[in-house]
Amino acid sequence: QVRERLKKQVIEMKEKSPGFRPGLAILQVGNRDDSNLYINMKLKAAAEIGITANHIKLPNTASEADVLKCIASLNGDPAVHGFIVQLPLDSDKPINTEKITNAVAPEKDVDGLSSINAGKLSRGDLGDCFIPCTPKGCMELIRQTGIQVAGKRAVVVGRSKIVGAPMHDLLLWNHATVTTCHSKTSTLAEEVGKADILVVAAGKAEMVKGEWIKPGAIVIDCGINHVPDSTKASGKRVVGDVAYSTAKEKASYITPVPGGVGPMTVAMLMQSTVESAQRFLEKYQPGKWNIQYNQLTLKMPVPSDIEISQSCIPKPIDQIAKEVGLLPDEVELYGQTKAKVHLSALKRLKNQPDGKYVVVTGITPTPLGEGKSTTTVGLVQALGAHLHQNVFACVRQPSQGPTFGIKGGAAGGGYCQVIPMEEFNLHLTGDIHAITAANNLVAAAVDARIFHELTQTDQAFYNRLVPSVNGVRKFSDIQLRRLQKLGINKTDPAALTKEEINLFVRLDIDPGTITWQRVLDTNDRFLRKITIGQSPTEKGFSRTAQFDITVSSEIMAVLALSDGLDDMKKRLGRMVVASSKRGEPITADDLGVTGALAVLMKDAVKPNLMQTLEGTPVFVHAGPFANIAHGNSSVLADKIALKLVGKEGFVVTEAGFGADIGMEKFFNIKCRYSGLRPHVVVLVATVRALKMHGGGPAVTAGVPLPKEYMEENLQLLAKGCSNLKKQIQNAQMFGVPVVVAVNAFKTDTKAELALVVQLAKEAGAFDAVECTHWAEGGKGAVALARAVQRASQTPSNFRFLYNVELPVIEKMRLIAQQIYGASDIELLPEAQEKVALYTKQGFGNLPICMAKTHLSLSHDPEKKGAPTGFILPIRDIRASVGAGFLYPLVGTMSTMPGLPTRPCFYDIDLDTVSGEVNGLF
Repeated sequence: QVRERLKKQVIEMKEKSPGFRPGLAILQVGNRDDSNLYINMKLKAAAEIGITANHIKLPNTASEADVLKCIASLNGDPAVHGFIVQLPLDSDKPINTEKITNAVAPEKDVDGLSSINAGKLSRGDLGDCFIPCTPKGCMELIRQTGIQVAGKRAVVVGRSKIVGAPMHDLLLWNHATVTTCHSKTSTLAEEVGKADILVVAAGKAEMVKGEWIKPGAIVIDCGINHVPDSTKASGKRVVGDVAYSTAKEKASYITPVPGGVGPMTVAMLMQSTVESAQRFLEKYQPGKWNIQYNQLTLKMPVPSDIEISQSCIPKPIDQIAKEVGLLPDEVELYGQTKAKVHLSALKRLKNQPDGKYVVVTGITPTPLGEGKSTTTVGLVQALGAHLHQNVFACVRQPSQGPTFGIKGGAAGGGYCQVIPMEEFNLHLTGDIHAITAANNLVAAAVDARIFHELTQTDQAFYNRLVPSVNGVRKFSDIQLRRLQKLGINKTDPAALTKEEINLFVRLDIDPGTITWQRVLDTNDRFLRKITIGQSPTEKGFSRTAQFDITVSSEIMAVLALSDGLDDMKKRLGRMVVASSKRGEPITADDLGVTGALAVLMKDAVKPNLMQTLEGTPVFVHAGPFANIAHGNSSVLADKIALKLVGKEGFVVTEAGFGADIGMEKFFNIKCRYSGLRPHVVVLVATVRALKMHGGGPAVTAGVPLPKEYMEENLQLLAKGCSNLKKQIQNAQMFGVPVVVAVNAFKTDTKAELALVVQLAKEAGAFDAVECTHWAEGGKGAVALARAVQRASQTPSNFRFLYNVELPVIEKMRLIAQQIYGASDIELLPEAQEKVALYTKQGFGNLPICMAKTHLSLSHDPEKKGAPTGFILPIRDIRASVGAGFLYPLVGTMSTMPGLPTRPCFYDIDLDTVSGEVNGLF
C-alpha cells in the first residue's frame, strides 16, 4: 500500500515539475554480503516507485576522510534528496560512525540517524525532522490496525539509537504512556504483560515469551536472529525477538519474522525520500534559485567607488555557490570572496536547458567610457535583486596596466560594482600571472631553439632532444606528434636516417618572421622596443624585440575561446610563433612546449566566481584586448552560467569598446566558436558621447568637460545620434533585437534624455530606456531589465555577417563596408603579402578580428558621428591561429600602453593597520 501511494505521489511530482525525480543516494563502505542484500532491496524498491537511486561504493581501504569527503559532495548535490550511509561501515581503517552519521545534512538524513534529527524527535518536533525508518515503519503498522495509540500503555524492549530510543519518543509524542525496558530490567515479563502495544528490538532470539504477552496486545517484532535448524539447507533459520508461535495466540496483531518490519523499513525509507523531495520542491521552485540579496543603503551625493565597495559586506562565496546550484566539490575557494568553478559543473549540467543570452555593448565611446560595465552590473542587479530572476553577469578580468595607469579599475561604478573591487582589479586568482608565465615560456623557447640550432650539429642536438635514460631512448608524445607532422612514421629513435634527424631537429626559424613577444601586465612604454641577447653567453645572437601587455597575448584569447581543457591544450599547440626559412608556420607544438603551457594554464581555465553589491553572482574570466583580440569574457563562463540560470534565467555578458568592435567580434568570433546564440543586445549610450559625435569639443581624460557638455543642446545631441542609429543598425544586421540603455548623468536634462530615447526607437530599437543605476543600483535599471525581458521573448533570427570560407580580403571588406560605413578597403604591401602567406599556410578560412581605433567608426579617431565613403587602410595582418582568427591592423596602435603624467597609482594606498586598500580604482 505504501509503495503504491508513493508511486502515485512521484508521478504527480513529475507532472507538476517536468524533468524532476526524487533522488536517493546510498553510501556503502566495503563489501559485506548482508549490506549488499539490503542495498539491493532498497534499489529495487526505489526503481519500482520512480526514485532515482545512486549506489556509491567505497573500498574497505577508505579512510574516515574519504567517507566525509563523499558525504560533503552528496550533501551539496541538489539532485539528491535522501541520503543514507549503510551501516556497519566495513573499513580496514578506524572510522567514527557517530561522526559519519552526523556529517549527513539533516535535511537529507532520511535514515533519521543524525543527532539533529534525533534531538528534534526527542523534543517532539515530528513535522520538522526525519524519523528512523524502522520506528517509522512500526508506527505505520500500528496505525494500520485502526487502534488509537493515544492513552494506550506501550512498552519498548531495547534502547538502541536506531530503533528503541526513537520508538520510545515516537510513541510518547503520539500520546501513549511509554515504558522502555532493556537488558538491566529485572521485571521484564511483568512490564511486557502490561503492554497494549509491545515493540521488541533487543537483538536476542525469542527472548519475549508468548505467555508474557497481554491478551489482545499489538506486538511488533523488530528482531532478526539466526538459530540452528538442521531441516534447512543452510543449517539455520531466521527468528525474531518474540517467540512467534506462542505469542500469536495471545496478540491481536503480530508481525512475522521475516517479512514484517523489514519490508516496512524499506518502504519508510522510500517515503522519507519522497517527503524530502516534496520539501525540496516547496522550498526550491524548479528553475528558481533560493538566493539572498543584499540591501543597498543609497547615499547622496554618491560616494567614491572604493568607499561603496568597502561599505558592503559580501556574502561568503561558498554561500553564493550553493545558492546558484554548484556542488561543494565543484568550487575551489580562494578566501571568503572569490572562488574558482571546476569544469565538471558543465559536464554535470550538460542536459539542462540554456537561459537567455544578453550582450551589453555601446555606441562609439569618448575616452572616458560610457558605462558598459556599470550597466552590465546594474542590469543583473535589477533582474536578480528586484525582479527575482536567475541571472549571472559574465565579465572580463581587468589588466593591472590600465588599473594603475589612466583608466583605473573595471569593476563597474557607483552602486553597480563587482565586489570586493580591490580583489577584482588586482591579482584575483592569478589567471593573468599564469598567462604571463606561459607566454614568456614560449618566447624563451623560441630564442633558445634558434640559439641551440645555431650552435650544435644535427646529431649532437638530436642526442640532447632524445636522451638515453637508463640505457633507453624514447620519443615523448609531443615529439611523436612532430614526427607525424613531418610524415616520419617511426617510433624508434635509432631508426631515423640522417635526413630525418635533420628534419626533426631543425625548425629553421626565420628571426625576421617572429611574431611572438614577451609580455608584462604593467604599462611600461620603455619596453615597446628592446634588444635581447646582449650577454656574451648568447655568442653574438641578438635581435630587436618588444614587450606587450599580458592581456594582448594570444594565450589570453585562447583562454577566452576554449570550451574545455582539451580544447585549450589543442589551441595552445596550434599557436603560430614564427615561420621557417621555407615559409612554413612554426607552432608551439613544434617547439615542444604545449604540455608545459597546459600545465601552467590548468587552473586559469576555471572561471572565477564573485558577486555584485546586491549579491547577484558574477563570473570573472579572461580579459582579451578588444582590438588585436576579440574583447569578450570566456566561452566557458558563459556556458556554465547559461546552464546554472536555467531556461527562464538570464546571462548578461559585456563586449569591449563600441558595437562596431566588441559586439561584431562577439557575434562573428565568440558565438561562431561557442555555438551560443544571443537573444538581446543592450546598447549603452550617453548624452555626453552623442554630443561629441554631433561636433562637440574633444573629451579628454583628466580634463574638465567643456561647457557644451554641461548645458542643454538638443541640436548638437540630435546630430550626434547618427552614431547611435548606425550602431543600432549594426546590431540588427545580426538579427538580434536591440534595447538602448541611456546611461543618465547628473548634467543631462530631461529633454535631452527623452530625445535620445525617441531617436533610438525611431532608428529601430526594440525599446530605449533611461537608466539611473550608477546612483540607485539595480533599482535604477528595473525599466531596462523589464525591456530586456520583453525583448528576449521575441524571435531572434541570429546570423553571421560573413561565411568564413570567403577569401580574406572579402571578409575584411564586408566588415569595413557593412559595420564601419567604408566605401572600400586598401591593403598596404605588407598586408597583401600576409594575405598570400596565410592563405598558402591554410589559415585563410579563419574569422577576422579587426584591430582599429575604438574612438571612431572609421580608422581615424578624429572622425566622429557616422562617417561614410572613406577608404579603410589595412597596413598589416597577423594571425592568432591558436585562438582562431586573423587580425588586420588598421592604422597604428600600441600593445604596450605607457603611464600617463599622473597615473592612477598616485591615489592608491594601503592602510597597514586595517589592511584595507584606500584610494580610487
